[in-house]
Order: sequence, then C-alpha cells, then structure tokens
Amino acid sequence: MVSRADRSPLAEWLWTVDHYLLAGFILLMIGGVVLSFAASPPVAERIGLDSYYFVKRQAMFLIPGLIVLLGCSLLSPRMVRRLALAVFIGALVLMVATLFLGVEVKGARRWISILGVSVQPSEFLKPAFVVLVAFLLSESGRRREVPGALFAALLFGMSAALLVAQPDFGQTMLLGLVWTALFFLNGLPWLAIVALGVAGVVGLGSAYFLLPHVTARVNRFLDPSSGDTYQIDTAMESFLAGGWWGKGPGEGMVKRILPDSHTDFIFAVVAEEFGIIVCLLLVAVFAFVVLRGLSHAGRDQDAFGRLATAGLVVLFGLQATINLAVNLNLMPAKGMTLPFISYGGSSLLSTALTAGMILALTRRRPRPVHSESVTISRLSPSSLI
Repeated sequence: MVSRADRSPLAEWLWTVDHYLLAGFILLMIGGVVLSFAASPPVAERIGLDSYYFVKRQAMFLIPGLIVLLGCSLLSPRMVRRLALAVFIGALVLMVATLFLGVEVKGARRWISILGVSVQPSEFLKPAFVVLVAFLLSESGRRREVPGALFAALLFGMSAALLVAQPDFGQTMLLGLVWTALFFLNGLPWLAIVALGVAGVVGLGSAYFLLPHVTARVNRFLDPSSGDTYQIDTAMESFLAGGWWGKGPGEGMVKRILPDSHTDFIFAVVAEEFGIIVCLLLVAVFAFVVLRGLSHAGRDQDAFGRLATAGLVVLFGLQATINLAVNLNLMPAKGMTLPFISYGGSSLLSTALTAGMILALTRRRPRPVHSESVTISRLSPSSLI
C-alpha cells in the first residue's frame, strides 16, 4: 500500500486518478486483444499470413498503448495542452505528407510508412484537435479580446480540408460533430446553433452529390438493391447466427467470409461467437466510461477542463456509437474502428492518448482558493501590518 503521506508523483497519481475510469479503459484494451483471437485468424489466413499475425501485432501495440495511457494520465492540464499542440502540429505535417507519399488503399491515401511502420496520422489529430479547440473556447470566455471561436473555426477548416483530401468523410463528420458539441457546451446562442445545423446539412448534401463513394454508400443504405451490400448482410447474419449466448469461442462460421471482421466489423464477430449478452456488456462498458467522464466534466469548475474532458469523452463515445450503428445497419457504412477493440496500431495508440488525457483532466485536484484568501493575498504588505 502507498501511504497518503507519500508525496511522490506516483503516489499522488495513485490517490487522485479515477480508478473506475482507469479500470474501464484497461478492460477495453485487454478485451481488444482477447477478441482479436476470435476475429482476426480467418482474415490472416485469407491473405496468406500466419493465423495469429494480427493477434500478435495487436498484443505488441498493447504495451506502448498502456505506456501512452498511463504516461498521459500523469500530466497536468497545462502539460496536456502542450502535448496536444505538439501532436496536432506533427499530425498535420504527416497528413500533408500522406497526400504525396502515403500508401493508397481502396482509393484513399490515409496511411504513411514511418521506419517500416504504417501510421494513420488523422487518428492522432482527433484528440489533439479537441483539446486545442477546448482551450481556445475557454480562453475566449475568460478574455473577451481573444478570438477563440474564430481560431477554432480555422483549426476545423484546416483539419477538415486535409481529411476530405484523403478522402475520409467519416472522420470529417466525426470531427465536425465533436467541434459542434464543444461550441454548444460553451454556451453557443440558439441562432448560431441553427446556423451550424444548416451548415451541417449543406455539408452533408454537398458530400452526397460531389463525392461518388459517399453517394454509393448512402444509396446502398437506403436501397440495398442499388449496390453491393455483401459485408453488411454478412454482419447481420452473424448477429442472427449468434443469438443470445453465441456459438462459443472459435466456433463462428460467418466470420470466415466477413472481409473486415478484425477491424470495422469486429462487433459482429463478438455477436456470433459470444452472443448478444456479451455485446450488451461491451456496450455497457462504453456507456459507463462516457457517462462517468461527462459526470466529471459537469463538476469541473475550470472552463478548459470542463470543455476538454467533455469533448474527449464525446469523441470516444461518438466513434464507438458510429461503429456499432454501422454493424447493426443503422447508418451507412464508414471506415470507423471500435475504440480499443478493433485491430489497428494507430487506432489503439490514438485512443490510448485520448483515454490518458481524459484520466489526466479528471484527476482530483486542490479546490479553488476561497475569495477571502484571494482578497488577503492581493493586499499590500503595509495594509497587513
């Protein structure tokens, strides 16, 4: 046991971190490795790799993921802001480089090879973007001369332009929703909310009419006979085959013909092998993390802490919701991973960064100084004699 009298950084972290949030994140991280045993071997075998190739890589990324999560959770809010700025600049540079040097997969350039490791810079952009926008909005509220809303809009425009250029409309929509949520939480006037809503509808309409892959996905969702719906049909078959209790670990058959069973559609594999009950438990863990994070944000007296925590939690929850909705055919298909569960090194590390920032911002900190103490501290020495 660590004594409360111990003032070392590790002891202070142990007594101030939210243990329930920490447990929820670690449970999801370990769950991702465990579930990859069920989802990834058929995919690896189809492309001529070792059966446990993706399992080994997911387990390999788990160690640095834990280091990132725990390391970020030790930071102060000021250090979180500085880290976010550094990550944002680095991600922007890599996203620009990806457009020219990146690997093209299915018509999109989203990955770039760094020292032999494939990296998706846009994954790291998201949490950094949220923290920076939260800081700008909080500063504009504290100092009216700071055009925080304008700078936040410029950050979004720059980030969205690079995402659309890849193209990655799913991540653009996710970033736009979180950006709008931050403005709403900051006390946006109703007229501005309506204006943002109209802008969002115009943006979605423009994407539908101007981007062929978006048009095809929406049309397939609205009218399955208009295109190839093999993957979503197979995913729905997995839910039906699994029933309430599932077929058992390793007993799933539909997963063998599901193309993205280890990434975007891993939730369907969970349903087939472990059943709807385990799916509901997984959803409950995500819901617990989101609700507890929002509860912390609601109690935070610091504007930056409140906005940053809420924004990061909304980012985490929205990404999970979109992935689950796609698996259940409740919205058009998007290349969106399930946080900590889907295979992917960039996804795991960026989600660990998000989780670490949430833990850092929700740690218990000293209460604000009472007004009487502030008044005394501002008195001149002569007045205190």
